[in-house]
Amino acid sequence: MNSAPNQHAMGMLIRKLESIATLSKKERQAIERLPVRIHNLDARQDIVRDGDQPTHCCLILDGWACRYKLLSEGKRQIFSFHVAGDIPDLQSLHIQTMDHGLTTLTNAVVAFIPHESLRELTARHPGLAAVFWRDTLIDAGIFREWLISMGRRSAFEHVAHLFCELYLKLQAVGLAGDHRCPLPITQTDIADALGLTPVHVNRVLQEMRGRTLITLRSQMLVIQAWDELLQVSEFDPTYLQLEKRAAR
Repeated sequence: MNSAPNQHAMGMLIRKLESIATLSKKERQAIERLPVRIHNLDARQDIVRDGDQPTHCCLILDGWACRYKLLSEGKRQIFSFHVAGDIPDLQSLHIQTMDHGLTTLTNAVVAFIPHESLRELTARHPGLAAVFWRDTLIDAGIFREWLISMGRRSAFEHVAHLFCELYLKLQAVGLAGDHRCPLPITQTDIADALGLTPVHVNRVLQEMRGRTLITLRSQMLVIQAWDELLQVSEFDPTYLQLEKRAAR
């Protein structure tokens, strides 16, 4: 196996984990020794399907992915967006059959890590087991915030909250800064995540532009009024449990 791709892959994972916890030198070295298979995937390509029984976890190295569920007549609900450093199907270590799908939203590079290797890693390094457990708990916290947004926030507040969350997640792994971040997803993707129609999302984005809160150009989100976006969405980043936090 070429060590350079493996080193890059594990570097992304270490960067993500160190955004939510402190790793020792031994823990970083143990992660770097994990075996991986790296694949280039097209946009809209399933990584794991509902009902699959995977034997590996997927680490996103580049591009965006999402977890989703398809309902009757092809209706799609997106549960979460995922960027470089995320392992969206970490729960497959302990849940034999997937109850949802994982798909790319853009062209993506992913690394597959065998379950057996991850189990050996966490058995040898209980501290890393705790960090992975922390990551799944943060995942649950994000689900709770999305549930609140679905039930109690207006569409405008919901979109604003999502943008704040995505910016901070991307900033924590070095993929955003100065209130600018990539946003290579479509309005339909946003609508499927927020339980809105694409037309409604378009109206909200137009209003945000009109109020000089954001600009969207060439798949780049620029938050022009960070404090106002925080206020309007009542955004509190505590649920992300980031050790590296954006300046407010």
